[in-house]
Amino acid sequence: MALDQSFVGRTYPPTDPYEVGREKIREFAEAVGDANPAYTDPDAAKGLGHPDVIAPPTFVFSITFRAAGQVIADPQLGLDYSRVVHGDQKFAYTRPVRAGDRLTVTSTIEAIKSLAGNDILDIRGEVHDEAGEHVVTAWTKLVARAAEEA
Repeated sequence: MALDQSFVGRTYPPTDPYEVGREKIREFAEAVGDANPAYTDPDAAKGLGHPDVIAPPTFVFSITFRAAGQVIADPQLGLDYSRVVHGDQKFAYTRPVRAGDRLTVTSTIEAIKSLAGNDILDIRGEVHDEAGEHVVTAWTKLVARAAEEA
């Protein structure tokens, strides 16, 4: 069953703040194999003009995807998560994520499309710091595969 188009534009409440830690950044950089010293060495990051270590660009996915969980779990939307695959991801940064940031995410459903029986859901996550300043916008595309005919 196709997702309800009336959900386009629906915005969910901001998440509780997520505090970005140096160790989480280091672990993430190591996991993705990025040895940029700005991700692990505060002096290297300061040398580039940052107040502390910064996170690799895709680090914020873990925060925004968790926030998108509000959309995914919305019983009124009716998304069958057992059929979902991750379709695409994009980021637009105002500034890098830094150790010590306390970030909140507000998720909005930007689009719902049906294609060949598949539902395609576009979610925009607006990430702000504790001062309310924009840090990054993340777009997540989820594809709920069509149910197989018996």
